[in-house]
Amino acid sequence: MNTISKACVAAALISWSLAGVAAEPIKIGVSGPFTGGSAPMGVSMRDGVKLAVADINAHGGVLGRQLQLVERDDEAKNERGVQVAQELINKEKVVGTVGFINTGVALASQRFYQEAKIPVINNVATGSIITKQFVAPAQKDNYVFRTSANDTIQSAMIVDEAVVRQKHSKVAILADSTNYGQLGREDLERALAAKGIKPVAVEKYNLKDVDMTAQLLKAKQGGAEVVLTYGIGPELAQIANGMEKLNWKVPLIGSWTLSMGNFIDNAGKNGDGARMPQTFIQDGNTAKRKAFIEAYQKAYKIDRMPSPVSAAQGYDSLYLLAAAIKQAGSTDGVKVREALENLNGTVDGVVTSYTKPYSHDDHEAIKPAMVVIGEVKNGRVVLAK
Repeated sequence: MNTISKACVAAALISWSLAGVAAEPIKIGVSGPFTGGSAPMGVSMRDGVKLAVADINAHGGVLGRQLQLVERDDEAKNERGVQVAQELINKEKVVGTVGFINTGVALASQRFYQEAKIPVINNVATGSIITKQFVAPAQKDNYVFRTSANDTIQSAMIVDEAVVRQKHSKVAILADSTNYGQLGREDLERALAAKGIKPVAVEKYNLKDVDMTAQLLKAKQGGAEVVLTYGIGPELAQIANGMEKLNWKVPLIGSWTLSMGNFIDNAGKNGDGARMPQTFIQDGNTAKRKAFIEAYQKAYKIDRMPSPVSAAQGYDSLYLLAAAIKQAGSTDGVKVREALENLNGTVDGVVTSYTKPYSHDDHEAIKPAMVVIGEVKNGRVVLAK
């Protein structure tokens, strides 16, 4: 073989090698509870993310590469979330992760993404501190982003609904003992204090508690006209059912989790009327939402999403991450973070259309004007009137 032929063969081999590298999929982590009491949120989020990936891959992927999800069940346990984060970063080599349903899991786990300089988008967890865990002056850059309505937004809306719209002045708070419940309870108390109101009762309960009689009696005896909640579906249903047993008819208003399928199903008629902030209600009132709902129903053979909010926010988080990778022209974590903070154009999501959703100092995509109040009615969540 002459020199020219050898050179041609070598060039062809290099070209094929580079093509093989370019064709490797882009790995993105999906971390959430796919089993247990938080599973309706985790599974809905994951399934929304999978729909977004299917859409993107069907249109050629990102940077000429297909997206590949690496799913891990964190079981809503802090210690498991830590293990999952380390595995996704060190073993799977993900370029970014979407997920985190539980505030405690997020706070325990996202430091590994910060240290590795890999973006992580919280798409369900709402603790107000989540995007402020790694900010200046302690940290020059922050790799933690969010596409859910934080508890500062939600607590203000809950209090406005109870105090301003419904005109109640005697308020009780029931919150679970997790990071989520207790941080949310603190936000509620601050929002009430801003209105000059001190709760007549502030009660705590544990996950898997099935009898809320003691807490509810204290609230009732304190003269509460409304019960505000921070917890997840199964225990929230026990609150609604406990109120029925006591024949105590007062409004139930709480965080977005009152929209979970396992609250609606376990509470039955006792859940009707419960109100909560929502970024997304399963209502095809726009073409984008209608298409998303129909795609979800078709893909997963289900009519009512277990957690519509989680599904929609999961879908949007993946589109935002993909847009950043495309704009960066790279999967390098630093460049992707910079792109997220300076996104060009508009990303058409299900919750909203995002125009510059983030900046270097603001990693919250959801603003108060994007959130509405929903109400449980006949086994569904509808827009509250």
